[in-house]
Amino acid sequence: MMLKDNFAAVGPFETLRQVSEIGYHAVEISQIPMTAENVAELQRARTELGMDIAALSAPLTGMPGMPGESLSSDFDKIVDDAKALGSTMVRMGMLPFDAMASLDKVLEFADNSNEMAARLQVQGIGLYYHNHHIEFAKYDGRYLLDIIADRAPLMGLEVDVHWVQRGGLDPVKTLAKYNERVAMVHLKDYRIGQIPAEAFGLLTQGDFPGFMNAFTGVVQFAEVGEGNLDFTAIIEQSQAIGAQYLLVEQDEQYGRTPLECLQTSYDNLVALGYAHLF
Repeated sequence: MMLKDNFAAVGPFETLRQVSEIGYHAVEISQIPMTAENVAELQRARTELGMDIAALSAPLTGMPGMPGESLSSDFDKIVDDAKALGSTMVRMGMLPFDAMASLDKVLEFADNSNEMAARLQVQGIGLYYHNHHIEFAKYDGRYLLDIIADRAPLMGLEVDVHWVQRGGLDPVKTLAKYNERVAMVHLKDYRIGQIPAEAFGLLTQGDFPGFMNAFTGVVQFAEVGEGNLDFTAIIEQSQAIGAQYLLVEQDEQYGRTPLECLQTSYDNLVALGYAHLF
C-alpha cells in the first residue's frame, strides 16, 4: 500500500527491485490494480528477485472510494492471481464502511466472511482480517474484534500493532491473545509528534478549538524503531505464536519517500538483531 505511487510510476518489478536492494524479500500486495501487466511483473519479481508475494488484498464486497476487485464479485480472478503468484493468503484490509454503523451489520459481515473463508479454503487459500482501532470499540463489554473473530472462526487475523496501540491496547498482549489465529503482523511504529508551529499561531489568534485539534492530533505513523513501541517484545511474541510474515508498513511518511522510510525501518530492525528474519 505504501508503495502504490512507486508502482504507478515505475511499475511493480522496478519497485520491488529497489525494495529487494534494501533487504526485503517478501511483500503484501494492497491497493494495486491487478491488471494482467502488473500480475506478470509480480511474477517476474518472484522469478528474478526471489520476492515472496505474502498475500493479496481484496474486500469482501466493493467499498465506496476504494475501487478494485472484491471477493464477492471477482472470486475466480482473485484465486487465479493468488495461485499464479504462489500466495496462499488473501487479506481484507478493513471493516466495510457500512458495517461500522451497527453491530448487526458487523455480524452480517462476519457471517459472510466466514462463508467466504470456507470457499477459499477449498482453493488452498486462507482468508485474513486486518484490524484498525475501530475494532476495539466495545459492545456489551466485548471488543468488536473479539465479536468478529468468534463469529468467523474460519478467518484468520493480520494484527497491525500501531492500530492496536491507537485502540488503547497492548500489542504484545493482543498478539498473545489471538495466538495461532495470527498469520501476519504489520510492524508500524506509533510516534507522538510535535505540535506544529502554526498551531501556536491559532492560539494567539484566539482559535482555541483549532489549537486543541492540533494538540490532540500529534499521533503519527512512524518507521519501525522511530516511535514508542517495543519491537523486540512484539517480534518475539509474533514468532512465539507462529506468525508467518512480519510486514513493515507506514501509512504516512511526512515528507519522506516510502523507500527512505523502508530503509530506516530495515536498519533499525537489523540493529535490534533481526537481520536473519529478512
